[in-house]
Amino acid sequence: MKEVLKEIILRNQQKDLKGLVAREVNVPFRSGKVISLIGPRRAGKTHVLYLLMQEAESKGIARERIVFINFEDERLADDGFKFDMILQAYQELYATKSLDGCYFFFDEIQNIEGWEKFIRRLYDDHSHHIFLTGSNASFLSTEIATSLRGRSLAIEVLPLSFTEYLRFTDQEITFYQPLKRHSLLESFRAYLEVGGFPELVGMERHLRIRVLQEYFNVMIHRDLIERFEISQANLLKYFLKKVFSSVSKPLSINKIYNEFRSNKHSVSKNTLYDFQAYATDAYVIRLLQKFDFSEIKRENSDKKAYSADWGLVAAVSYAATNDHGKLFENLVVMEFLKRQVEVFFYKKTYECDLIVKDTQFGLMPVQVAYELRDSDTRKREVKGLLEAAEFLNATKGLIISMDHEEEIKKDKVTIQVLPAYRYFTMTAEQKGHLFT
Repeated sequence: MKEVLKEIILRNQQKDLKGLVAREVNVPFRSGKVISLIGPRRAGKTHVLYLLMQEAESKGIARERIVFINFEDERLADDGFKFDMILQAYQELYATKSLDGCYFFFDEIQNIEGWEKFIRRLYDDHSHHIFLTGSNASFLSTEIATSLRGRSLAIEVLPLSFTEYLRFTDQEITFYQPLKRHSLLESFRAYLEVGGFPELVGMERHLRIRVLQEYFNVMIHRDLIERFEISQANLLKYFLKKVFSSVSKPLSINKIYNEFRSNKHSVSKNTLYDFQAYATDAYVIRLLQKFDFSEIKRENSDKKAYSADWGLVAAVSYAATNDHGKLFENLVVMEFLKRQVEVFFYKKTYECDLIVKDTQFGLMPVQVAYELRDSDTRKREVKGLLEAAEFLNATKGLIISMDHEEEIKKDKVTIQVLPAYRYFTMTAEQKGHLFT
């Protein structure tokens, strides 16, 4: 095992890091904390580690001082694996160099039992330059937070945002030339169809669907069934497909439970609530709370579920495959979350898709409308937004559309209608003007 580790360390020190595409993930390089990159599988966490290794080299850190290990390597799955062998292997490779101050990059480290104690010892005895990745939320909330006791800082890595997608496809952001503006719209249509997983950029459709379905199966088996020891695999998969088909609507566990019962499946409501919690923990779904000024009421409110990537929804839910409105809303929700913006939904007499909470500018009602050409759709979207604006005492609102742009003034509320490709390529300052 020690010889295997030497080979892994040397091979990764020789890795070509040229040509990496930058991500919009703000990772502090010298924070004095253990940095944990968390998020769904295949979202690009390993890519971010490579970018950090590239940054280390640009700051004059010699390759010999960098240790990168991917714990999805099957050679490391041996029951007799001891973490201390990593340190022994390094010291045998570099007998004259100290471990102190080395930069350690550990990918999917939660695959090996006992990693928490090792990281704490490594941090206390040798280095504060430690970067980890993991594919579930409890990697932060329970394991790291408990074991490292204030020594860690978690950073989410989610699938590509639209501006990252443009970077990966070498697309320029400009609105001042009609042809380039049209090109941006077409790129957004492709983004809506493809989703944000980096590997899928440029992949042919028939292959992309199969890859997404494989992602879904791996998430189910590795991040849910194995991790939480779930015995009812078929029921779990059926549950997640029902959740995906309900994207953009309040999630009703009771309704899904009744469907299970009508199909003669034996399952308890508590089990379904467990499935929901596990899927959230593993970044398969993201839950939005119903907005209320009372935090307790928000916690106890209805929830809406969205997929971490709408491409997964289209690939595994027949009901959602051609529902552009549903997929579009999922995309918009994730665009906000990728920018670390708090998002809720609103429902009283009418509905407003989102209440967006900007830390600098406050609250704003937002509707998501794939198209506004139908007069009934337009009236419904404006009514819901106006009611939410009154509830928030807001004078500004936003409707994010596919390709429509205008300004609507009604009942002392100014509503900006903007295409998604335009809104999500705005600077923070430009977006701030929409609130004020």
